Amino acid sequence: MAGERILVLDDELAIVRALRVVLRDAGYDVAVAATAEEALDKAAVRPPEAAIVDLVLPDGDGVDVTRRLREWSAMPIIVLSAIGDEEEKVRALEAGADDYVVKPFAPRELVARLQAALRRAGEGAEEPAVRLDGLEVDLAARIVRVNDQPVHLTPIEFDLLRVLVRNRGRLLTHRALLTEVWGPPYADDTQTLRTHIANLRRKIEPGSDGPRYIRTDPGVGYRLAP
Repeated sequence: MAGERILVLDDELAIVRALRVVLRDAGYDVAVAATAEEALDKAAVRPPEAAIVDLVLPDGDGVDVTRRLREWSAMPIIVLSAIGDEEEKVRALEAGADDYVVKPFAPRELVARLQAALRRAGEGAEEPAVRLDGLEVDLAARIVRVNDQPVHLTPIEFDLLRVLVRNRGRLLTHRALLTEVWGPPYADDTQTLRTHIANLRRKIEPGSDGPRYIRTDPGVGYRLAP
């Protein structure tokens, strides 16, 4: 929706200028903060529709800001950072971030990820059916088709696909997927997850040269293409 308010938290002037131009060109209203406390104050006074948060800040870090925003808001939060370390990605996502983008970023990709996050936030709890470039998933009937041909999934495979579909475009950590599909006792069983992802890909991406629907962020998790 045009005019949605996006809070940008970053203390690098060049990045702030670039984000302001990119987001305004995409039709968003931009609010800027240079410190964690300033961002939290602005978010409390006039809640934005989404936030883009730098990881390293003068008075804290973006993970702490994300955690504090999550105490009262479900707004989409994208962590933007020059740090590509997988531990930092996992830390941000487990604190409640919807996505993690590494600098330098491609402006169009960042806007696309923001749009996807806002779209998910505006959707109902669950759509009856989702169609994605040849893949059709009927969540209510538990039916999957690829190019109009039925695909038979095991209950675990369908539950895994359901979680990815309901969070499409969002990077989900291994722990988040394992906990959601298998339960907390399996939170660290990444090999089980990799095996089922591989089986699921063989069924819904037959003959593909590479991942078509399910994208991998090595060492961190998976996302379904938006």
